[in-house]
Amino acid sequence: MTDPPPTSPSLPLSSDTGGRSREAAVRVMNLTKEYPGGIRALEGVSFDLPRGELTSIIGPSGCGKTTTLKIMAGLVEATAGDVLVDGSPVRGHGPDRAFVFQDFALMPWATVLRNAAFGLELRGVAKREREAVAREYIAKVNLSGFEDAYPHQLSGGMRQRVGLARALAVDADILLMDEPFASVDEQIRRKFQEDLLNLLSDEKKTVVFVTHSIEEAVYVSDQIVILTRGPAQVSKVVRPGIDRDSDSQSIRRDPAYLDWVERIWDELRDYLEG
Repeated sequence: MTDPPPTSPSLPLSSDTGGRSREAAVRVMNLTKEYPGGIRALEGVSFDLPRGELTSIIGPSGCGKTTTLKIMAGLVEATAGDVLVDGSPVRGHGPDRAFVFQDFALMPWATVLRNAAFGLELRGVAKREREAVAREYIAKVNLSGFEDAYPHQLSGGMRQRVGLARALAVDADILLMDEPFASVDEQIRRKFQEDLLNLLSDEKKTVVFVTHSIEEAVYVSDQIVILTRGPAQVSKVVRPGIDRDSDSQSIRRDPAYLDWVERIWDELRDYLEG
């Protein structure tokens, strides 16, 4: 593999694949996952999630990004290794984590309000209280007025907003997002990226964001974990350090942003060509 370009102060690059220099809300430790038939998806994957930051996981198709996320969520059990949340090992799903699925995972027979409140309903929150909280987050994802609509009456982008409102409504500390914008067109995707960053500036969540898009990862992330071709290992943990005080268009034209997109592409291209 070719060496990365020299590091500059505005483009910090961490070659420490553990990424352990900041307070960790979540610590992923030597995860290995082997499926029946001897198919190994992960091989000793380790990294930290700094508290209150958005970390993207990116890598070649089929390298184990979603598997890693599901182990963190407690939906899949690792063959070896561990995930620690505030020092405690993950043993199944818990209220400290909320999952946003790529395919929305909405109940087709329920209204937007019922879908957004469903996580709170499962926790036994009284109807009036859970609906009040759900309405608050429906408004935050710009769906006010659609509370009584059903999923089949919504566009794909609107359905994904309902899924995000549901995840935020349960007030979990950690938000796990599996390619949440993959099913919408490029214009809507960019708007979602901006809306997500605005929401997170208020919510202060620790977020894990799986994506295939290098541009998306650089735009939304405080930290990016780059995985190798499967069985996945951590290649690098990088911190683009993009200045988000500018407007979206200025950021996307910024040489620092464009340079990071190319540097990560160069890293991934080596695995595609190897």
